[in-house]
Amino acid sequence: MNARTEFQVIVGADGKPAFVVVPYEQFRRMRGGFSKGTVPNEVVNLSYERGMSPMAAWREHFSLTQAEVAARMGVTQAAYAQMERVKQPRKATLQKVAEALGIEVEQLRW
Repeated sequence: MNARTEFQVIVGADGKPAFVVVPYEQFRRMRGGFSKGTVPNEVVNLSYERGMSPMAAWREHFSLTQAEVAARMGVTQAAYAQMERVKQPRKATLQKVAEALGIEVEQLRW
């Protein structure tokens, strides 16, 4: 069964298709790049090369701001920023962040 795809084609000056705009959630699904339970190389590189926590690396991977993740969690940006800095986050914190990012808790533990 094929799912209906909602998109918009943007035509360039030459009259030919130049860009396609799709809803963000659909883009995330299409972009994929990782199987359930795995961690993409980009996330690992962000963590090791830029010294980011796994939470911060995943957030950057999804092109989200701290404020956007905080809003999904129902906390302030400052509270979320503090969660990203903790060396050993609590299990409950990891669960809330994973849910907000749409990943598994295990993907934040490495």
